[in-house]
Amino acid sequence: MTNPPSPKIRVLVVDDSALVRQAISEALARDPALEVVGTACDPYVAREKIAQLDPDVLTLDLEMPRMDGLTFLRILMEHHPLPVVVVSSLTQAGSQAAVDAIEAGAVDVLAKPDGTMSIGTLADKLAFHVKAAAAAAPRVRKPSATTVSPPALGPASPGDPKQIIVIGASTGGVEALRQIVPQFPAGLPPIAIVQHISAFFSRAVADRLAALSGIPVREAGDDEPLRSGECVIAPGDFHLAVEFRGNGYRTRLLQTPPIHHCRPAVDVLFRSAAEAAGRHAVGVLLTGMGSDGAIGLQAIRAVGGTTIAQDEATSVVYGMPRAAVELGVVDRIAALETIPAAVIDALTAAAPRGRAENTSP
Repeated sequence: MTNPPSPKIRVLVVDDSALVRQAISEALARDPALEVVGTACDPYVAREKIAQLDPDVLTLDLEMPRMDGLTFLRILMEHHPLPVVVVSSLTQAGSQAAVDAIEAGAVDVLAKPDGTMSIGTLADKLAFHVKAAAAAAPRVRKPSATTVSPPALGPASPGDPKQIIVIGASTGGVEALRQIVPQFPAGLPPIAIVQHISAFFSRAVADRLAALSGIPVREAGDDEPLRSGECVIAPGDFHLAVEFRGNGYRTRLLQTPPIHHCRPAVDVLFRSAAEAAGRHAVGVLLTGMGSDGAIGLQAIRAVGGTTIAQDEATSVVYGMPRAAVELGVVDRIAALETIPAAVIDALTAAAPRGRAENTSP
C-alpha cells in the first residue's frame, strides 16, 4: 500500500508588477511540491485572497501602491500571521527596508527577478526559500532598539591568538543574529559569520548589527585582516574563508561553485576555520533549512574545536542544527538566548565529548 502524496505548499504571490507576478508564478510552478493558488497586485487584494484561498506562504513585494508591503506585513503578523518571503528590489534603500521586514516577521528576503535571471535560476532560489518558509512557524519580531545594546556578559579575557568564532545560519538567521551578536562583549576573538543571503542585502544586515552592537561589525572584503574584537559577515554570492597568516587571521572571498545550492556556504567557512585554528575554533550553527554546516562542524570537532548548535525550540527552522546533531558532531545544544554564554564557556573551558549537552530550557 502506497502512502498518499504530501499536500502541495500553497503560495500567494503579491506584487504590483504583472511581469514579476508571472515570473514568480512560472518559477514556482516548476517545483511539484509547490502550487501558486493566486496572485494579488496590492495588499488590499491580497487581504481578500488570503481570506478566500488560505495560502501556506506569501511572497511579498515591499514597494506597492495604496499600501506599502512593510506596513501590510506588520498588519498581517498582528492579525493573521503567515510565513512570508519578501521578494524585493535590493537597492540600498530596498535592503534597509528588507531588514525592517525581517524584524517585522518575514521569514526570508530574496532579490526581485530582473532581466539577468533565468526562470530556472529563479525557480531554484524561490523554491528553496518558500519551502523553508512553509516549515517555519511565523512569529512577530520585537522591534530593534535604536541604541547600542549593552553586552549581557563581562569582557572576555585574552586567549590564544588562534582562537576564532565562526557562525553559520540560514532561514531565520538574520533575526537570530540580531539577538545574539549585540550580546557579545568586547575582547572576544575574531568572529566570522555566514548567513545565506542575497547579494547587496548582506551589507544592510551588517550595518544593522553594527548599529545594535558594542563591537565592530562589517561586510567582509577579500584578503582583509580580521582582528580580535571584530565581526565580519560574508557578502552575498561569495563564499567566506579564513586563513591564519603571520600572527593573525585574514579573510578570503571565493566564487567557487555553490555548496548545498548556497553561496556563501557555511561549510566553506567552518572547514577553513578547522584548518586554520584547529582546537582553537568555536563553531556555532543556527537556525536554517537543509544541512549546510553539519560537515563543517564535523571538521571543527575532528581537530578538537568546540561545536554548538541552536536548539529546536528557538529555531525558526530546525534543519541545519538537526543535521549536525544527527551526525553526532555537536558538543552543546543551546537555546538562542544562551548561545553568547555558551561561546564564552567554550573559549575558556575544554569542550565536552560524547553525547551533546543540551542546555536549552
